[in-house]
Amino acid sequence: MTTLQGRAATALLVIDMQNGVASGLHARDEVVATIDGLVTRARAQGTPVVWVRHQSDELPEGSDVWQLIPELTPAPDEVIVDKRYGDSFEDTPLEAELAARKVGRLVVSGAQTDACVRATLHGGFVRGYDVTLVSDAHSTEDLTAWGAPPPDLVVSHANLYWQFQDGPGRTATVESSDEVDLTSA
Repeated sequence: MTTLQGRAATALLVIDMQNGVASGLHARDEVVATIDGLVTRARAQGTPVVWVRHQSDELPEGSDVWQLIPELTPAPDEVIVDKRYGDSFEDTPLEAELAARKVGRLVVSGAQTDACVRATLHGGFVRGYDVTLVSDAHSTEDLTAWGAPPPDLVVSHANLYWQFQDGPGRTATVESSDEVDLTSA
């Protein structure tokens, strides 16, 4: 139902699953295994997998902390989009890569729930995409020392609020990894 004409395909986005990000994630091993399962299903169904990798002072390009975690390895034909901002669309070739694949629906996974995942959810939605958040395939680190809720509550809150987003001609949904449809229309 995307507002993007002629773009019925689905893509799986894997956001910022990098050594320097994933090391502190809440329920890291479970989330990584869930994302790995989604990637395997997407590949088997011919659904594009798009990897997003953040660069910053804390994640310098080319460094070990900047690299994607070894448990999740892009296939040679899969796109890796490098970014400097929370929203994976901001000043990146993501939109062009999705358009070339006729993608109008995004299935979102990765890190961090309360930063880059949230920004990308909204960034895709306002650009006309249908956007599905995979409820058990995103996480964040513990930022309670700075006043944030515990990570499990951050994840729960994102899963709660995203299902109530709406806009004309597009959908925002939350589905578990077991129920999410990775096929294209």
